[in-house]
Amino acid sequence: MTSNPPVWNVMLDTCPSRTSLARIANKWTAMIVIALSEGPARFGTVRQAVGGISGKVLASTLRDLERDGILTRTAYDEMPPRVEYELTPLGQTLREPLMALGLWAEQHIEEVLGARDAFDDRRADETGSTPESEKLPRRGF
Repeated sequence: MTSNPPVWNVMLDTCPSRTSLARIANKWTAMIVIALSEGPARFGTVRQAVGGISGKVLASTLRDLERDGILTRTAYDEMPPRVEYELTPLGQTLREPLMALGLWAEQHIEEVLGARDAFDDRRADETGSTPESEKLPRRGF
């Protein structure tokens, strides 16, 4: 008697693949995978590569990715202590799609910003008030 392999469906709220998708869709995950795509890196190097991430959030995300088998954490027995993070073969399978998403974001940001401006203008005309998003800088760094 052979058993059929499970059929995973991220659209079902009870499917465990949904938690995997949520982890991959996390903005920090994508940037960490991109940062590690060139090879192993230390915590500080990853933090520097991923601008704006706090040490606490980086440590938590790295731990979650290690738990999911996306990366490995190697602690070297030397002084001073040294720890490196590296994508696993499973994590390597995320490089291409996540790098493609990053490239898409860079290539289409002008269109996205234009759509936001148009939306905010329409909302301001409808409500007569300035949305909170208009109070934030939308262009430049």
